[in-house]
Amino acid sequence: MNSIAPARPLPLPLWRSALRFGLVGISNTVLGLAVIWLAWRWWGWADLPANVLGYAVGFVWSFFAHRHWTFGRPAGRADQHLLRYALVCAMAYAMNLLVLQVARGWAGPQPFWPHVLAMVTYTAVSFTGSRFFAFKESPPCSTRSDRSSR
Repeated sequence: MNSIAPARPLPLPLWRSALRFGLVGISNTVLGLAVIWLAWRWWGWADLPANVLGYAVGFVWSFFAHRHWTFGRPAGRADQHLLRYALVCAMAYAMNLLVLQVARGWAGPQPFWPHVLAMVTYTAVSFTGSRFFAFKESPPCSTRSDRSSR
């Protein structure tokens, strides 16, 4: 006897998940800056701890927003999604630094555009990695009855 797996929602079209990714990124930037400013200005924290707190809050916010809204993957193991998302963010940041160093070597120390190019690289790597790796839909698990009926 074959069991029928419950229907899963289809992944969002690429353009829609890209738009949502951008909106989460904007909200993440505003939230992160607000936390940094609050910690630095009102709580009297030094730059580094304020910055770390802001980025940590932004990371948690963006993880949940991307998981539940951008890519619509609330089912599945959150710990796997979190680990994969952290790896994607680390890879995106490494690519950001690489592009920044290469562009800075080519452009010299004065222009700002190497930072913009590095940020675009981070965004592209982060979106691609999030959509196709971190929040990739897992294939349905076969049940014991599925295997025995083959």
